[in-house]
Amino acid sequence: MNTLQQWRDHFDALGAYEEAVALLYWDMRTYMPEQSAPNRSKSLGFLSTESFRRRTGTQYQSLLEAMGQESLTGLDAISYEKAKQAFDRDSKIPEAEYQAFVTLISEAESVWEKAKDANDWAMFEPFLEKIVATERKFVEYWGYENHPYDALLHDYEPGMTVAQLDPLFAELRQAIITLLTDLDGKTFPKLDWSADRETQIKLNHEWLNDIGYDFTAGRLDETVHPFQTTINRKDARVTTKYDEADYRNSVFGTMHEAGHATYEQGIDPELDSLGLGEGASMGIHESQSLFFENFIGRNRGFLEARYTGLQAAIPSLPDVPFETFYAAVNEVKPSLIRIEADELTYAMHIIIRYELEKRLITGELEVKALPKEWNRLYKEYLGVDVPSNAQGVLQDVHWSGGSFGYFPSYALGLVYSAQLNEAMRRDVKDIDELIASGSFTPIKNWLKENIHQHGKAKTPAELIEAATGQSITVQPLIDYLTKKYTRVVETL
Repeated sequence: MNTLQQWRDHFDALGAYEEAVALLYWDMRTYMPEQSAPNRSKSLGFLSTESFRRRTGTQYQSLLEAMGQESLTGLDAISYEKAKQAFDRDSKIPEAEYQAFVTLISEAESVWEKAKDANDWAMFEPFLEKIVATERKFVEYWGYENHPYDALLHDYEPGMTVAQLDPLFAELRQAIITLLTDLDGKTFPKLDWSADRETQIKLNHEWLNDIGYDFTAGRLDETVHPFQTTINRKDARVTTKYDEADYRNSVFGTMHEAGHATYEQGIDPELDSLGLGEGASMGIHESQSLFFENFIGRNRGFLEARYTGLQAAIPSLPDVPFETFYAAVNEVKPSLIRIEADELTYAMHIIIRYELEKRLITGELEVKALPKEWNRLYKEYLGVDVPSNAQGVLQDVHWSGGSFGYFPSYALGLVYSAQLNEAMRRDVKDIDELIASGSFTPIKNWLKENIHQHGKAKTPAELIEAATGQSITVQPLIDYLTKKYTRVVETL
């Protein structure tokens, strides 16, 4: 068997482990019986460690060395270079410490769910202390040039650094503050957003079918904290949470997760056997979910075309004019919960988490002081008082899963999605008319050609530069938000 075939066989075997882990994780977050959590954590730890061995062991190291002797071109060369970088990073973590960490975060996630439900920070705090301590240790293993947080950013946004993010987020924060000042004193319509669970399930399936989510290669299920996971190339699953007091959280959240899944369904399957069959970064991934949530789901034409159906489904809407509904949907109101935030203030939630994570990793902030500092920043950045830890520091699943460095991806996704939206409108005629008429094929084809099909064969910077003709910039997002909210205010 030649070296290139062994290389592909290696990634096929890794894919089998990753599929098993993904399926167990999906079940843990959806249907797993509560008492199964400790055993499930051990199983996930074992399988993840076996996968880790295949990515760091002597046999794989020999295969890497053999690949380095080959005259590689094209995707083979890219596959080798990215795999070598990953090996150099992964092999710095002792296997026993990796397994202990996977077991820890599997157990911590179940504890987090209980702590959130019980509003019991003390229940979760010791787990988070262990997680942060391990993250700090891993950062030292990996090493960094300027800021320790850069080592964690690498896992989610390769090439991104604190030195780049700080001025980017400062510019975005100032633009949001300016827009919030302009909106101060404006009164948005108040509507009754309640809808029963069955109505929301029906709407979610209708909207996902409308945008072309392939239910033969995925499914929609319920969970505590919505997520999307890919079991394999033909099984990209979506989850949601139903809130009978506010159906917006479910329908727009489901559109968000379907954007992730659509990305996964559009990756060239040939990349799987080269270790390139996944998203280029979490920022690029979030750009796709936010594109579907905001630039399609909250698009005026999309909502207007579906408003008759909404009026028939939602008891409070039959006598509400569309203009009133559209203004209410786009209400700007600084809030406590990230996943319920309006389109304008959403990034502020991310910037708060980014600031906290940096300080936790450097040791400037300790876990025990996290709730107090969280509450202080929410008051300073968004002007809201946090009444409980369940609505504050316990609201997100990410830290229980050890996902430090992930949160900036959400704000980067906003920035990328606006850049892609601007570029698409240059390349594809009559985008708003296509969205209103339900003709999503040209839009999805543009995204597949420029983003989806490439998997992680290209870096985030390469994808954005090629698709838009410019490097990362917040200006398209600022322009989009300014234009949108100027029009919304005109209707008030």
